Amino acid sequence: MSANDHNDDVREIDDFTGVETTGHEWDGIKELNNPMPRWWLWSFYLTIIFSIGYAIAYPSIPMITTSSQGLLGWSSRGAVATEMSEAKAAQSVYLDKLLTTDVSEISADADLNQFAIAGGKAAFKVNCVQCHGTGAAGSAGYPNLNDDDWIWGGTVDDIYVTLQHGIRHPGNDDTRISDMPAYGADEILNRDEIADVAWHIRKISNQGFDAAGAERGASVYADNCAACHGDNGEGIREVGAPRLSDALWLYGGEHSEIVAQIVKPKQGVMPAWEARLGEATTKQLATYVHSLGGGE
Repeated sequence: MSANDHNDDVREIDDFTGVETTGHEWDGIKELNNPMPRWWLWSFYLTIIFSIGYAIAYPSIPMITTSSQGLLGWSSRGAVATEMSEAKAAQSVYLDKLLTTDVSEISADADLNQFAIAGGKAAFKVNCVQCHGTGAAGSAGYPNLNDDDWIWGGTVDDIYVTLQHGIRHPGNDDTRISDMPAYGADEILNRDEIADVAWHIRKISNQGFDAAGAERGASVYADNCAACHGDNGEGIREVGAPRLSDALWLYGGEHSEIVAQIVKPKQGVMPAWEARLGEATTKQLATYVHSLGGGE
């Protein structure tokens, strides 16, 4: 008997499929000796050939400090760097022009104004939305930039100065500063006087009020508040005192909220952006914020 005859005698055929088994068995499950489909094998061989060609043509083989450069010398990172360089070169014309143009004159140049608004919008999304919101509508303690109520002024020049130096930003000598006394915490006014003047503020802002309290609070307001906020609550921008005669409130306009602000006022802080972003980007931000519709 030949060796081949012996192999044929011991070959096992699966009864259900009629396919030869490999002789491997796990818990009664036998492995069939099915060859891979030819189309699959050729696909596999082609992927091997492709990968070898790719490794030769493009950077792909890691080395100690670098990698192979490939015959074509192309990489996605290099392509992005080239595109970025080209974009910066195209922008440099407008960026240089921004540096030499007064912020109030940017709107007179249609192309420059469009570039400034686009750049300012991008800068706003990165640096400002955390406080003022994606639509610049603000939130409690953070002003709405879409309306026409501006503590420090809403002209593009005013906005630019505020962006440049910030508000109560430490270390900037030209930062915007307005400090409201803590009338309650420092015992300048007593509890009843604070409640009354809050009713008076509710009255001049055309909100519901206690008539007797508002009448008593009028004299308290005249003696303690009018010097900064104006006789009729119109506000004084030169000292950063907000208008009290409208319905727009940074820290809330309910009687209890006004009382809390008089007792121990909240003092917001805004960064000085020009030191961080540079002159050109700060001008772009000022132009964009002014374009939102609330600027004066």
